[in-house]
Amino acid sequence: MTHFLNKNRSAAMQVLAGVLMLSTALFAGYNQPTSEHETTEDKGKVALEIAFITHLDANMPEQDVYIERVPGSGEVYRVTTGDNDMNAPLYATAKETPHNPYDPKAVGPHEKGAPLGMTLGEWLKQRGTGTYTCENGEGTLDLSFTGLVPEGVYTIWHVFIALPPPEPFTGTLDLPLGARDGSESAFTANADGTADFSHTFQPCLQMSDTWTTSLIAVAYHSDGKTYGGDPGQFGYNSHIPLFSMLPQRDGIQ
Repeated sequence: MTHFLNKNRSAAMQVLAGVLMLSTALFAGYNQPTSEHETTEDKGKVALEIAFITHLDANMPEQDVYIERVPGSGEVYRVTTGDNDMNAPLYATAKETPHNPYDPKAVGPHEKGAPLGMTLGEWLKQRGTGTYTCENGEGTLDLSFTGLVPEGVYTIWHVFIALPPPEPFTGTLDLPLGARDGSESAFTANADGTADFSHTFQPCLQMSDTWTTSLIAVAYHSDGKTYGGDPGQFGYNSHIPLFSMLPQRDGIQ
């Protein structure tokens, strides 16, 4: 079965490809609505249209859901662009599995964990759009989602990745939206898998810059719990279905 990354590529090319794919995801939108950036720095105003994408949309392996390619093996792999069976059941891993979209070996195998109770097709149906504004140091997110896990527990995160990513990849900085105790970042999907999330917070979100890529990410919590200022254990009980990159702030040369 085809894997996303060619094992013969150099680490440098992997990093470069990942960064380019993420940038393309933001500005091309992969046939989804693109983010429109309107900023007036001297007035401290930002207005964005947010379009969430999946890791597969960005030509990267899904980082937190896994398939068992050989039934009964007890081994699971991150979903890649070569995994086309939309009826394949998804699994967690038996322990926390850190994100690493740049290393082909990180695709797997990993020890099989609990079934997530959904198929790959159901996972990829999750969608989200919305708006973000910032004015006078106060940010507001208005988001709408469809295709979520019915009555599933979710949280919103402000995520930072070093640019270019370090080798080996050391992970991301994950901050809950708004209050640092996570009290403002959680929401629960409706029985039909839809959800609206609207919240105003201080300070505003930080845009991307020369050294960091800034994102908004959505985490699904398969154990139905949230963990305050911590996103939980990726792959094990915390799973990122959607993210949206934020553009560079104005004035960067």
